Amino acid sequence: MARAIMIQGAGSNVGKSLIVAGLARAALRRGLSVAPFKPQNMSNNAAVTEDGGEIGRAQALQARAAGRAPLTDMNPVLLKPESEVGAQVVVQGRRVATVAARDYAALKPSLMAPVLDSFRRLAATADLVVVEGAGSPAEVNLRAGDIANMGFAEAAGVPVILAGDIDRGGVIAQLVGTAAVLDPADRARIRGFLVNKFRGDPSLFADGVTAIADHTGWRPLGVLPWFADAWRLPAEDILDIASRPGGALRIAVPRLGRIANFDDLDPLSADPGVTVEIVPPGRALPGDANLILIPGSKSTIADLALIRREGWDIDIRAHLRRGGRVLGICGGYQMLGRRVADPGGIEGPPGTVEGLGLLDVETVMRPEKRLSITAAHEVASGEAVEGYEIHIGETTGPDTARAWLRVDGRPEGAASPDGLVAGCYLHGLFAADGFRRAYLARLGAAPEAGPGYWAGVETVLDALAAQMEAALDVDAILALAGEVS
Repeated sequence: MARAIMIQGAGSNVGKSLIVAGLARAALRRGLSVAPFKPQNMSNNAAVTEDGGEIGRAQALQARAAGRAPLTDMNPVLLKPESEVGAQVVVQGRRVATVAARDYAALKPSLMAPVLDSFRRLAATADLVVVEGAGSPAEVNLRAGDIANMGFAEAAGVPVILAGDIDRGGVIAQLVGTAAVLDPADRARIRGFLVNKFRGDPSLFADGVTAIADHTGWRPLGVLPWFADAWRLPAEDILDIASRPGGALRIAVPRLGRIANFDDLDPLSADPGVTVEIVPPGRALPGDANLILIPGSKSTIADLALIRREGWDIDIRAHLRRGGRVLGICGGYQMLGRRVADPGGIEGPPGTVEGLGLLDVETVMRPEKRLSITAAHEVASGEAVEGYEIHIGETTGPDTARAWLRVDGRPEGAASPDGLVAGCYLHGLFAADGFRRAYLARLGAAPEAGPGYWAGVETVLDALAAQMEAALDVDAILALAGEVS
């Protein structure tokens, strides 16, 4: 019978996703069949699954850590923000509604049934399920109808380990304060705690660990050092994507307000020949970049307006006049065209807006979302690519005659007559080592040395598991897991 343990956090961004990935890999190294699970996630960085749906990118990484293909049951509820007050609701891989934040509270209780259904179905395939919470159980104002933290733990009968983040300061208050505000039943579900992101000698915090244990009665399970190579793993939150100095070839990426599926940047950041610069609002795009990459967007029209407000459209045109190149992926591809039409009001009020006019194509938004894991190859190099499509909208026009990819035998993407501007719908293409090296070589990058992108990810996951095994009582954590009924 499967067992399960849940990692909750004393706050947001305490490192729950990485802890779950490390535990999954550590358990796999012990010969266990492991599956990750997150009842509810909020992210615009999604992964397409083999069963034809979408889940949070963190759960796809955790699946890799567990040696499994990602499945929709690993993240049965995914919220994808579309505006400041509303989000798309994806249930078991499929979009079911777009709701305002205030209306989601009314919808949430009906989602517990599919959450438990996915959890039990997943548990039937594994020895161990490692569950990730969302936010913090200390948000007791959200406890009624909760499906993400203690509400799920109670319904599924799963023991909890609470993680705190010492790097942001106040970790004793984080953990002890959480114990203070929880009701007794929820507090009793927490069987132990750990401290994450410690810099320096962990023994110096021994008195702090004792203080937390004395005030909470919870079992201390260890102090995890800061994991310096975390940036080499696919990131889920754009805040985790930082400009990193690398090689001489510079790629500038405007940080869109609704940036989505930005995992295209991860292999580029990891390439030693490349410097990826994330340009926030308020700054001009650098004039000496070799490539401007416009990433995916959850709201193409809103982010197109942002590009104009920031003057980035002017920067892009100046970049092209200097002979630079521009690449748009998914929403970025749509922005490069002459027009973006949204007759059904999918992204907002119905209407048509002018695009950047750098490709002779136009996009019409359609309500049907394309979700597909896709095999392709680049026409110029012949290099194979495997990626995924996750978009609404259909793009047509004369420049599609210069499609630079072929996907399952059909042309994909478009390019300008001079080849300086190109776009496509295929995410994940830079993870293909041969294609990435050929593409970057045409931009002037030095040949990349090393094992390749996914091989590097596997090495980092093994290092993460080894660090957790050295710093935590992993055997005790596994022993705390409860049987799934």
